[in-house]
Amino acid sequence: MLRDQHQVQVHFLFNFLLVLIVIIAPTIGAHHHHHKFRIKEATISEIQNAFQHEKLTSRQLVKFYLREISKLNPLLRGVIEVNPDAIHLADKADKERKSSMRGGSSSRLHYLHGIPILLKDNIATKDRMNTTAGSLALLGSIVPRDAGVVKKLRKAGAIILGKASISEWAHFRSFNAPSGWNARAGQGKNPYVLSADPCGSSSGSAISVAANLVTVTLGTETDGSILCPSNSNSVVGIKPTVGLTSRSGVIPISPRQDTVGPICRTVADAVYVLDTIVGFDKRDDATTVASKFIPKGGYLQFLKPDGLKGKRLGILRNPLFSPDSDSIVTLRQGGAVLVDNLNISNLDIILDSSKSGELPALAIEFKVALNAYLKELVASPVRSLADVIAFNKKFSDLEKIDEYGQDLFLLSQATDEIGDMEKPLQSRLEKLSRDGLEKLMREHMLDALVTPGHEITPVLAIGGLPGISVPAGYNPKGVPFGICFGGRKGSEPKLIEIAYAFEQATHVRKPPSFKP
Repeated sequence: MLRDQHQVQVHFLFNFLLVLIVIIAPTIGAHHHHHKFRIKEATISEIQNAFQHEKLTSRQLVKFYLREISKLNPLLRGVIEVNPDAIHLADKADKERKSSMRGGSSSRLHYLHGIPILLKDNIATKDRMNTTAGSLALLGSIVPRDAGVVKKLRKAGAIILGKASISEWAHFRSFNAPSGWNARAGQGKNPYVLSADPCGSSSGSAISVAANLVTVTLGTETDGSILCPSNSNSVVGIKPTVGLTSRSGVIPISPRQDTVGPICRTVADAVYVLDTIVGFDKRDDATTVASKFIPKGGYLQFLKPDGLKGKRLGILRNPLFSPDSDSIVTLRQGGAVLVDNLNISNLDIILDSSKSGELPALAIEFKVALNAYLKELVASPVRSLADVIAFNKKFSDLEKIDEYGQDLFLLSQATDEIGDMEKPLQSRLEKLSRDGLEKLMREHMLDALVTPGHEITPVLAIGGLPGISVPAGYNPKGVPFGICFGGRKGSEPKLIEIAYAFEQATHVRKPPSFKP
């Protein structure tokens, strides 16, 4: 009897264990399988979540990107140089995270903490990297300090992974140089269709983040340089209101039009970066004025899936400016009110940079701003625009001067002869913007203007106005195109709501295919 009872107990135990194994085994496997975090296409919040659950370290993340860069960059030329201290910075971030986790939730780290970022190569870093705008003339120059936005990124704990390639001198050297080309890195390639235009001048920032060479990037725009490459490389670009982000320590074209903004794979990631880099900088006067636009509590609160509801969106029916019909349907379904068949007055003049006065104004501003930047360098082979022109002549084969020329430089260098033209040109541009987009938006009570990804850039550029480009589709050859939401100064909160809701409704973006 006792032995029978013993057998029953053994039998019961055996069955119990069997049931346990059946229930638990898949989760053991799953847990083990789940431990491999997929870095490709991962967003900031997914990465932070992996950090929190100890499925990923900043060191692993940085090493992954360095491997991808060494594998893909010889083809894409999106990265101009890698930070030799990147792994050291990653280890530092990992240490800080460990101690903050021990300290409990009271010591919450910034959401960019431990996140790798590439900076366009016209944004100064006071480290072992160069800041050259892609030009050999500035190789070996030493900057006095980190750019204003870089200080903010470092304070947040972001890892500066390297410098992204650029259309040389932010595309202000010549009319003939192709987008994405510079003497240091060569020709940048669109990762979706290698023969397609990557667009400039923040080409490398868009190429690199699209091809998963980094988590997020920073670009700059004077006219189109964030919105156009974002449109062409199926990524999200935010061109902030001029002065919302500091331009100090950024190789300049025009203090009136230059702005620094994020280029990322998702609207949320772009907003995380924007939120980190906005704000006052004593080295850039424009930030004093624009700081009043920054909302209490920052920009993340505007990531609303229903952000299209009730928004009044203006549609221009000029053939250049008509968004594709799928996008229009999405906007309607999201609850937006579409105000159709609008016209910006003097649009033809605004789009012609010679007629509007934009080009002559930039030529005057560039020389003054660049000379001031070069004079402030601790050490530099060139100290003025005239020096750079002479350098390019001397090394014309390396800088492809015979092929691409430097006509914009020569135009800018010759601006002494125009006397005091700059004020009337600037007020003309302000008036074109006031009577154009700004008046149209006021009259129709619009929250934003909707256009294809990059045609609108001169309209936004001359007024220092913000815009967001979001992926909208791919043409039959597989080349990406975007949709752009533009608005009045300081309207980033509304533009973010609209862009985020559009993105969440469409989820168009897919990783690049590297077609020939």
